[in-house]
Amino acid sequence: MAGTFRVVDTGVREGRFNIALDQAMIEQHQAGRIPDTFRFMRFPPTALIGRHQALRQEIDVEHCRAHGIGIVRRITGGGAIYLDEGQLGWGLVFHRGALGTVSLAEVARDICLAVAAGLRRLGVEARYRPRNDIEVDGRKISGTGGFFDGDTLIYQGTVLVDMDPAAMVAALRVPRAKLEKRQLDSAAQRVVTLRELLGPATPSLPEIQQALLDAFAERFGLQWRIEPLPPAEEALAWRVYRDEIGTDAFVAEVDDPAHEADFLSASHTCAGGTVTSYVRLEGPARRRIGMALITGDFFVAPPRTILDLEAALRGAYVEDAAGIIDRFFAEHTLSAITVTPADFRASIEAALATAPPAA
Repeated sequence: MAGTFRVVDTGVREGRFNIALDQAMIEQHQAGRIPDTFRFMRFPPTALIGRHQALRQEIDVEHCRAHGIGIVRRITGGGAIYLDEGQLGWGLVFHRGALGTVSLAEVARDICLAVAAGLRRLGVEARYRPRNDIEVDGRKISGTGGFFDGDTLIYQGTVLVDMDPAAMVAALRVPRAKLEKRQLDSAAQRVVTLRELLGPATPSLPEIQQALLDAFAERFGLQWRIEPLPPAEEALAWRVYRDEIGTDAFVAEVDDPAHEADFLSASHTCAGGTVTSYVRLEGPARRRIGMALITGDFFVAPPRTILDLEAALRGAYVEDAAGIIDRFFAEHTLSAITVTPADFRASIEAALATAPPAA
């Protein structure tokens, strides 16, 4: 298989604009206005949460505001990350058949294998770790994630070139359970940078970019065409930024439901991440679901699936919830990375099980 991707390097851009540009590229690709694209990007100090995460549970908002750290919600799933100019972001926007893979899990595996191969070209023993990480000796050097939107797929990640671990730890709220799972004392032990591994021999950003492109070319038979970002894409990105992604309302769309009154909650941990559900009951007997909120670091496509499931549960009687979830997923195709409809049902049922007995 062979194909040609354009390569765009957008440099250091404000965090929310970077995400708005992701959305603009998806829309332009779906409309047939841009070709399959490999993009390099960088961020000023920025804390980014996944599409389905609760803001204040993942980020120390007050610390970030006090220290000029941007607060951004991605359009992809996954967990919270900290980025600054010392990390290299990369992303692909392409047709679902361009790399010869079908499912989201297969795409994640094949792209992660290519990134790992690219990093090995730089002299580090990088290896793919399912579901979506690249590690060196058990420490993460690259995290990835993406989703399908129709026939267009966005998949993106980072390479930790150089970073101040203390800045990351201060900006993010890493759950103690996640550290204990990996037998770590702090989040800083979980990650490793090229600078730590290679010291003065750390390659330049252009060398890292070229190593990644060469590895993708070898694995997928691709060719590259380097281009500047067209003005139309930049203009559309600014519109998306102003209308949605750059707004505080979008970033705080899911804030801190654990501290809101009347919510039942429970978490379910599975191979695809952690699914946490919040349910508010209403009615005289409090046996009807007034609101459901599903959060976590999982990857599903399209992201709207979760919003639609929440809407389907609204107004349902508690005893009908399991059947509604089953029917929902029977009628909606779910593309996901190792998270299943049963995991969402288990999380919702666990939350409902915390309700006090009916009077």
